[in-house]
Amino acid sequence: ILTMIRSLKRNDVNCIMLDGLIISMYNIIHGEEIREKTGIPVIAITFKDSEGLEGTIRRHFPNDSKLKLEQYRNLGQRDQILLKTGKFVFLRYWGLSSKEASAIVNSFTLQGSIPEPIRIAKLAARASIRRSSQ
Repeated sequence: ILTMIRSLKRNDVNCIMLDGLIISMYNIIHGEEIREKTGIPVIAITFKDSEGLEGTIRRHFPNDSKLKLEQYRNLGQRDQILLKTGKFVFLRYWGLSSKEASAIVNSFTLQGSIPEPIRIAKLAARASIRRSSQ
């Protein structure tokens, strides 16, 4: 993510919005580190309430669970917010307040619960995968 942001060489990126902080089953994205190294606020959004991943991390990483659990716990708690669309989402954010994060997510969510930048990024990723598999 850091490499991607830096490679843009743009000064008009005002917020980094992520669809969650766990990639490929337990690779943990450190939102605070991204904010510190880029100077850009970060919002991580998830769409479902959950018990968390602690038990799953312990099962899948019996020899490495201590480090992974520490990284996971360091992400902090998620804030549940009600969007103007009537849907609930869960946010973690760095470099801005809860009110600011909520306002940003609301401003980019036209319907449902998925903000447009995330929806479009998913569409582009799917199209790229389909194209590369042809």
